[in-house]
Amino acid sequence: MLQNLKRDWFSNVRADLIAGIVVALALIPEAIAFSIIAGVDPKVGLYASFCIAVIISIVGGRPGMISAATAAMAVLMVTLVKEHGLEYLLAATLLTGIIQIVMGYLKLGNLMRFVSRSVVTGFVNALAILIFMAQLPELTNVTWHVYVMTAAGLGIIYLFPYIPTIGRLLPSPLVTIIVLTVVAVVFNIDIRTVGDMGDLPDTLPIFLWPDVPLTFETLAIIFPYAMALAVVGLLESMMTATIVDDLTDTSSDKNRECKGQGVANIGSGLLGGMAGCAMIGQSIINIKSGGRGRLSTMTAGLFLLFMVLVLDDLLVQIPMAALVAVMIMVSIGTFSWASIRDLKKHPLSTNIVMVVTVMVVVATHNLAIGVFVGVLLAALFFANKVAHFMVVKSDLSEQDTKRRYEIRGQIFFASSDKFAAAFDFKEALDTVEIDLSHAHFWDITAVSALDKVVLKFRREGTEVELVGMNEATATIVDRFGVHDKPEEVEKILAGH
Repeated sequence: MLQNLKRDWFSNVRADLIAGIVVALALIPEAIAFSIIAGVDPKVGLYASFCIAVIISIVGGRPGMISAATAAMAVLMVTLVKEHGLEYLLAATLLTGIIQIVMGYLKLGNLMRFVSRSVVTGFVNALAILIFMAQLPELTNVTWHVYVMTAAGLGIIYLFPYIPTIGRLLPSPLVTIIVLTVVAVVFNIDIRTVGDMGDLPDTLPIFLWPDVPLTFETLAIIFPYAMALAVVGLLESMMTATIVDDLTDTSSDKNRECKGQGVANIGSGLLGGMAGCAMIGQSIINIKSGGRGRLSTMTAGLFLLFMVLVLDDLLVQIPMAALVAVMIMVSIGTFSWASIRDLKKHPLSTNIVMVVTVMVVVATHNLAIGVFVGVLLAALFFANKVAHFMVVKSDLSEQDTKRRYEIRGQIFFASSDKFAAAFDFKEALDTVEIDLSHAHFWDITAVSALDKVVLKFRREGTEVELVGMNEATATIVDRFGVHDKPEEVEKILAGH
């Protein structure tokens, strides 16, 4: 217990503190922007980001991962806020948390093992593109100063680490933000700043119970939104946790993360915040800045609140160009450039899954839809590939009265038609032996195909022997098969 506490909280103190400060700076414009997307006051997103980051640092299952208000969640709230107002959003946030906790106890985090590597790669690449596209409004119809500041920021980010000693001590994104802010203030450069994004809160968040009637009508209104928020939030959080696992070469408890996200969203809703989830962009900033433990996540949340309440006069002067440069760095670092090179050597099906996932996410701006399409495509390609491994061989006895069929491979919905088509029902035989020693029947469709084969042979007057079934196949055939149940066979024949 004490060893885990020390490892998660105090094994990387200096780097975690610095990384948390950098992440806090990156959270501010994002939280404000996402609040605007959702149609609520900026303080709703800022309070949510503070609350979720602090709570998830304690109860989450992935140390070093940043959770806060996100765009993927904000877009799902627009209609609810527009039609019913902020109070119903807070109620939906509470219900979202409850649903996520239930999903955690149902161990739905384990479903991540069904997401293939090609889908994760597509998710990452699409997110990198979306992060870059989100910066374009800050680079459109602006003065030349913005381009110079952004370019200078990127130069500092990538060149500062090469400075001996100090380049390794301070994270370059933090240096970029400080230097560009000083330059903008000293030279009085007229460019867009954080202060132009909206008013910052000036008080601590307070306990707020949503002012909505506790009726089934309210539940009917908020449940569809809460379910969508819960699913999208957990999907993005699980994908982000997987990516951080890879970046840090560590493992994490996905089911604990599900519960932690739920607790964090309940806390956010009770303090006047919107629902949130893990943020891949900020998580990568945290990792690239040296953050590894829970302390970095808590520092990000606490320093965010400290800045908006105490350092607001300085905060509002940070040029957006500095934050744009940091986010462009994140998009470049997030994109899997190796996936472009691998297009030549990876199977076509893997490439299609990756590219389609990217295209759907970028087109819909919805990570959940893109991942769902990617997983579906990957499953179809896999089923098709496995179906081709099913082989049926046969040989005829010396007396030409008995044929032995040997089945090898997996029989399921994708291969059942091929299985049934491999038999010659018109051949004049006394006996047919079907050897299933090297076959496995997986589903009801496969069992139905076996029934079809057996009954067709019997209609032709041929005796059928099934031999070599393994235990699993025998169990499913005994349970769902009808060829050895006379009463069921009579029902089928009576229907013809």
